[in-house]
This record gives sequence, C-alpha cells and structure tokens, in this order.
Amino acid sequence: MASASPPEPRFGERFPLPTGVTLVGDVGGPEDGPTVVLLHGGGQTRHSWSETWQILVQAGWRAWSFDLRGHGDSDWASDGAYGMDDFSSDVRALTATMPTPPVLVGASLGGLSSLVAVAEAPVQREVARGLVLVDIAHRLETVGRERIGSFMTAHLDGFASLEEAADVIAAYNPHRPRPTDLTGLAKNLRQRDGRWYWHWDPAFVLGKFGSADETRASVVHPGRLEAAVEALAVPTLLVRGRSSDLLSEEGVADFMARAPHAEFADVAGAGHMVAGDRNEVFNRAVLDFLDRHRGD
Repeated sequence: MASASPPEPRFGERFPLPTGVTLVGDVGGPEDGPTVVLLHGGGQTRHSWSETWQILVQAGWRAWSFDLRGHGDSDWASDGAYGMDDFSSDVRALTATMPTPPVLVGASLGGLSSLVAVAEAPVQREVARGLVLVDIAHRLETVGRERIGSFMTAHLDGFASLEEAADVIAAYNPHRPRPTDLTGLAKNLRQRDGRWYWHWDPAFVLGKFGSADETRASVVHPGRLEAAVEALAVPTLLVRGRSSDLLSEEGVADFMARAPHAEFADVAGAGHMVAGDRNEVFNRAVLDFLDRHRGD
C-alpha cells in the first residue's frame, strides 16, 4: 500500500501568544514529523528562509517559519516593545504551542532570541530540543553591528522601485549575486503610495530602545549572553559565514570554550547572510546536524 501523501503546506497561520502579539507563520511537512522552527534576522521576514524551509519539508521535518514581532505579517508592537525580553518571551510562548519541543534555527536576531529563550528556561528541553545559531553568538564585532545599523536606517523612506532596492542590497551584500527575478524580494517589502518599504516596523530601530542595531541586547546586557551560552545544555550548532564581519573567528573560539558540547560549521563564501549566500552548503550543514539529533 502506498504511503499517504504529506499534507499540503499552510501559509499565513496565525498564532496569538500570551505575550500580547500574534505571530504569523508557514508550515509544511508530515504532521507527525520532528518539528523545526525557523526564525529570521532583524529586518527580514519568514520568506528569507524559503529555500531552507522547502528542503526541511522534503526531508520529512514538520517545518515552521515565522515572522518575528514587528516584522512581516506578525503584529507590530504599538508600544515599541522590541527588547530582548520581548523577543525571547515570544519564542518561549511559541514553542509552548507545539506538540513537542522543536529544534530552533535562528539567524542573527532570531538566534539571539532563541538562545536567551532556551538558556534562561528552568527546563531547557521544554523549550527546544536543539538549537542552531546562524552567524550569531554572545560576542559580536563592532564593525558588523554598525554596518547593519547603518543599512537598516538608511532607507526608511523606501525605494522608488524593486530594482532600486535590489541594487542597494547587492551593494550591501556582495557575497550574493544580484537577482534578476525580484519576486522573492517583493515578499520582504510592501508597496505604499507608489514606493516600496521594508516590511518591518521602523520603531524596531528608532523606538524606545533607541539603537539602530538589531543586536543591541549584546551591548546593553553583555554578561547576559555570556551566561546564556555557558548555560546551554541542548544540542547546539553554531554556523558562521567565513566572511562575516559580525561574528569573528575569535568570537567563535570564545563561544566554543563556553559551550564545549556545541558543534561548529564554517561556510566559505558567505557573509552574515549565510543561508542566502551559500544556501546549498548551509542546508547540508543544518540537515546533517538535524539528522544526527533527530531522535534526541
């Protein structure tokens, strides 16, 4: 007898959380498959994971990809609540809705939020049974933080066209060829009054927390992230883009010394946007880790 076909993916699922916001996500893969949750970086949306999400679904994972608060179709905080406590509380509340604790895969802001959510939980495996940090750790380089902050605040007035936005992104991220098909880019922008704007809340960088920097929590609470790394007890993979200016080789070495059980993958030809720069290599590293810990 032929096996049943996996259910059709569902897009735009809404998850009201007790933290006061509703997050929106896409899900695919077998309902009884092991669960993995993808959380994007600051200034991105769930669509940044589209290729990785599809690969995980095809590999038999129950794969979710969510917009963080203030991003994409998820709620934008009317009170400007975009601190680390807000993001990490959302992650913890979100995983509590899952049938079983997922593996969390977080890039940049999504990774910091996941790290704190897991490491500060009374029982870590009730939040997640594994953690993948994508070009993010407790120690972040100033040059990378400043470059991210400058990029995010430089175009809050939007773009005249998708082509202009693509040119700006290509200049910011030379590790990735400029796309000729801008369909994917359109999912990370929204059109209003004839211009294209980033699909995230400007208050995320200009609000009450006051810093044009998605990684500001590492500056405000430097010891908090160090303590989180040292407390990690779940299987962990740290992925670095070899050309990253945010996570250095020294930062990786410090992370591995504080979390000696962690695994590490170095992706050549990639910068901070590892998954987009070298998607095939990134996917292979993540799938290998997930497969080895599928039964944990």
